[in-house]
Amino acid sequence: MRTRDAEVHVTALDEPGRTARLLWTHFEPVHAVTYFHPRARAAHEAVGLRGYWRGYFAGRAAPLGAAEAAPVIAAFFNFAPPMVSRALPAVWRLATPQEALRARLTGAVQALAELTYELPEAHLAEAADLLERAASAAQTAGRVLGAANAALPVGEYPLARLWQAATTLRELRGDGHIAALVAAGLDPVETLAWRIAVDMSAENLLGRGWSEEQWRAARERLAQRGWLTGDGTATDVGHAGFQAIEDATDRAAAHPWRALGPDDTDRLRELLEPMARSCHTVIPPNSPIGLPALPG
Repeated sequence: MRTRDAEVHVTALDEPGRTARLLWTHFEPVHAVTYFHPRARAAHEAVGLRGYWRGYFAGRAAPLGAAEAAPVIAAFFNFAPPMVSRALPAVWRLATPQEALRARLTGAVQALAELTYELPEAHLAEAADLLERAASAAQTAGRVLGAANAALPVGEYPLARLWQAATTLRELRGDGHIAALVAAGLDPVETLAWRIAVDMSAENLLGRGWSEEQWRAARERLAQRGWLTGDGTATDVGHAGFQAIEDATDRAAAHPWRALGPDDTDRLRELLEPMARSCHTVIPPNSPIGLPALPG
């Protein structure tokens, strides 16, 4: 879910999907500290979730309750089923979903407090107010992870409110992206193989539990589809096909920004920009999120 338009202001955009993509580049970094900041990992470890993947699966799945592997395999989409099954439901013996939720929020807030300490409280509170308004306006029908996060209690303090709203919006967007992938006929490992061929690090994505045979078969299916050449190079057909998926993702994520309105959306972008830049300092450039750096 990359952008080539992050330098364009919302007020200059005349397509709701482009606005949605631009705002994604600003709120996604706020959410992503939960994966990359040491304080976030320490908070998971403090409740017994030692090891990156235990914290990841427990923290991200916790809004669903004490879920078994099957619904999480479906909702997360791009992890091999055996990898998810090794984590779930075993992680709930280490920490309850309620403990995992507290840990992920505590770690995220501590990370954001460190990264945004130079910003005035009023700046953070205004950003939280606007981002919460956008998240509360989002359409959750058919978006399981987004809906589960939207149903969580609202945080008491600005950074907690900000992170939770960013998390709700990114999961809603992710649900829409998966729907677009499924509608286009791409399975999880094909999707990852395409991203490796185009713009993402194989080192990061190969660790999602798929076997070498599954990777090879996925590349062969993409070649039969006309998306890859025999040597694995992406074709124009593939680029056009995946761009259609990205466009569908953006359109499906546009409703919160239409509801917020252009002036408040532009104001929110201004407020989020220094936070997003600071959060990028802890997000690896080749992270599996595929999140581009903000320009300039």
